[in-house]
Amino acid sequence: MLADTLHGAYKGVVVDSPPGAGKSTLVVRAARELAAAGHPLMVIAQTNAQVDDLVDRLASADPELPVGRLHSSEPKPYDPALDRHPSVRKSAKPADLAGLDIVVSTAAKWAWVKPEEPWRHAIVDEAYQMRSDALLAVAGLFERALFVGDPGQLDPFSQVGAEQWAGFSHDPSASAVDTLLSHNPELPQHRLPVSWRLPASAAPLVSDAFYPYTPFRSGTGHGDRRLAFTARPDGSPVDRVLDEAAGSGWGLLELPAARTPRTDPEAVSAVAQVVRRMLDREGVAHSERAEEPVALSAGRIAVGTAHRDQAAAVRAALAYMDVEGVTVDTANRLQGREFDVTVVLHPLSGRPDATEFHLETGRLCVLTSRHRHACVVVCRAGVPELLDDHPATEPVRLGATLKAPDGWEAHQAVLAHLAAHAVPSR
Repeated sequence: MLADTLHGAYKGVVVDSPPGAGKSTLVVRAARELAAAGHPLMVIAQTNAQVDDLVDRLASADPELPVGRLHSSEPKPYDPALDRHPSVRKSAKPADLAGLDIVVSTAAKWAWVKPEEPWRHAIVDEAYQMRSDALLAVAGLFERALFVGDPGQLDPFSQVGAEQWAGFSHDPSASAVDTLLSHNPELPQHRLPVSWRLPASAAPLVSDAFYPYTPFRSGTGHGDRRLAFTARPDGSPVDRVLDEAAGSGWGLLELPAARTPRTDPEAVSAVAQVVRRMLDREGVAHSERAEEPVALSAGRIAVGTAHRDQAAAVRAALAYMDVEGVTVDTANRLQGREFDVTVVLHPLSGRPDATEFHLETGRLCVLTSRHRHACVVVCRAGVPELLDDHPATEPVRLGATLKAPDGWEAHQAVLAHLAAHAVPSR
């Protein structure tokens, strides 16, 4: 794939990456090789957090490599952690970064740049989360590009409806990669077949449920990673589901069936209790990354939700239990991140219906693919029946790319697997 990027006859190369397959590592390596070959390049990411992470990775991998961080004019426009790298130059003005080997910024910022000459090379990170209209806004800035992304993650975000364009080749809400390939089907496509994040217990499920046409495997085998708890269990459902997750990689804490408000107090409390007990029992993670076991700290635990108000409710519950340092956020903001253990509030838990938002395939994929060791799902009973009562009713639009599998199918596959690891809360 790097040969296609450096020496290929095509102006674009697409690389598909499953969760944790080393996408960021590939971007950093490709950028360094292009720079070393005398090809200054621009790197396009979708959020400021992604830009800061890439700049930090580049500077850490090669402290002598000049890297530019093009940012906005707003206060605190970049992560202060970048100040520790002498080779990183930060500016809101493209002219201040002229001549640097690599310049990194968001697609939104690049859209305002008008260089005297286009860059010969560009790398587009998280390309499946980039809307086609954003690609159109920056397409004139480069001659050749490497597009790297995860096709199973969340679709590009749009604040306005785009149904009127669905199926058209100029649909602005379609992903940059889908639009690129629809107009240029001859472009080389590669995929990374191994996930180095997901353990052997998780990769088969995530691959089958979300990547049926581009399967992948785990880079580690059964027994290479192990999660254990120092303190003995107390026999409660919370401790039982933690032991189940430690042994099998998956756990489902199933609350009684009920129709609840979105910020279901019982479910929110259950999520917080799972995290609290995980820390109280002093979890220890064994993996290929270290010879000695590593304590499971709050910073290596994440809670994932579908909505921001749910995340806020969980944060409040954790604060009430004196738990600090745990990442609690929506799937959109957890995308691309990695933790040892994740606790997920199921998107359909307690709902009276199954809407397109909650059936979004990428949302469930993100929530169930952030962990290196185990994932605990908290959900009310009755979701399989809810799915049966609410089959997909979205209209089929001619020419529109259909995501496979659809959300209904993906949810059923995940729930069927979790059923073998379920612990009733009562």
